Amino acid sequence: MRAKWLVTAAALAALTTGVAACGDDSGSSSGGGGGESGSADISGSTVTIYSSLPLQGGSRDNALAVNQGAELALKEQGGKIGNYTVKFEKLDDSTASAGKWEPNQTQQNARKAVADKTTVAYLGEFNSGASALSIPTTNRAGILQVSPANTAIGLTKADPADPGTPDKYYPTKKRTYGRVVPPDTVQAAAQVTIWKENGCKKVFIVNDKEVYGEGLATAAEKAAGEQGIEIAGNEGYDPKAGNYRSLAGKIASSGADCFFGSIITDNNGVQLFTDIANGAKNIKLFGPDGVADEAFTGKDGLSPAIAKRTLITVATLDPENYPPEGKKFFEDYEKQTGDKTPAPYSIYGYEGMAVILDSLKRAADANGGKLSRQAVIDQFFSTKGRQSVLGTYDVDKDGDTTLTDYGLYKIENAEPVFEKVIKAGGGQ
Repeated sequence: MRAKWLVTAAALAALTTGVAACGDDSGSSSGGGGGESGSADISGSTVTIYSSLPLQGGSRDNALAVNQGAELALKEQGGKIGNYTVKFEKLDDSTASAGKWEPNQTQQNARKAVADKTTVAYLGEFNSGASALSIPTTNRAGILQVSPANTAIGLTKADPADPGTPDKYYPTKKRTYGRVVPPDTVQAAAQVTIWKENGCKKVFIVNDKEVYGEGLATAAEKAAGEQGIEIAGNEGYDPKAGNYRSLAGKIASSGADCFFGSIITDNNGVQLFTDIANGAKNIKLFGPDGVADEAFTGKDGLSPAIAKRTLITVATLDPENYPPEGKKFFEDYEKQTGDKTPAPYSIYGYEGMAVILDSLKRAADANGGKLSRQAVIDQFFSTKGRQSVLGTYDVDKDGDTTLTDYGLYKIENAEPVFEKVIKAGGGQ
């Protein structure tokens, strides 16, 4: 089979080499622990897991795929953990007017989940900037939050680009948040690796000034310096601008031979890459997982000529590079949804839900069949040697996965095509 952001049949023989990646902090206290409100057993026989994802805008396909993957994981458990029936409530953190995740909607979603006494976990957000707003709310309530897509460093470890991280997200001073994708220290190292492989000597970075984009840009700048690559500039831009021709002229004048757009597609990403490519005719273009969606690569996204010059890093690999559990996931996903080309974050939605359910099961087993929010948090942070669809990993004290592999993709015929696995030397 072939999946979006997964290798085509013809590319299965592509060379697999070493580097890593990913998208939207070092932390204070040790992992685990929530507020007092999470310590009591949950009454009744039903628990609820909420997802909060952008179901409108450029990230819609990926958000829907996250929910579908999560539903598959829950279905495989029969919708139950021990004596508890598990409900899955899907919320939208985007609005039609914003065309992407929106701060007020995100906070409203978090408050809704917290107000529900049956809530035991929160799957979200998709965008790191959104999680920066929802984590404090779920943290105060002592509810486990697991993201299928966040990569901003500062959510879990100290990020020099974002003062006060990660402590400012955890008002209880205890950790309640984790993720199943590697943080942007890994993606930054992956980007620098492919820059070097593509002969980049001088790179100009542009970021969208969001938590994700700015954090990744800073991490990439730091990693580039350590690898001897000159950074010609690292600038923010206005996503609402009509065009970026003056910025393109500045980049061309800087002498940069490569461009890295540390952005999400929803922030006028197609226009940005188009203007940079047209204004700097010979520059090589690189994008992060924030543009790993059909709105960027599809027929309504980049022109074929510009797409041909663009390489993208995203944590999703080719099915052949996953363990047997991962290969089975793609087979089951196709049977469940009929979608032969699942969006890249389907497998992360599955694993996000699966690790939550595993934490629920272990919490109930350790507490005579009863569940409490705090016990679920404790079990999540004690995850070690988990054999998952993504591979075998631990959850560290900060809530990060120990997985580091990323995929490198090119764009052909408005479709992403897997090139190889990147194993970044930068690590976490």
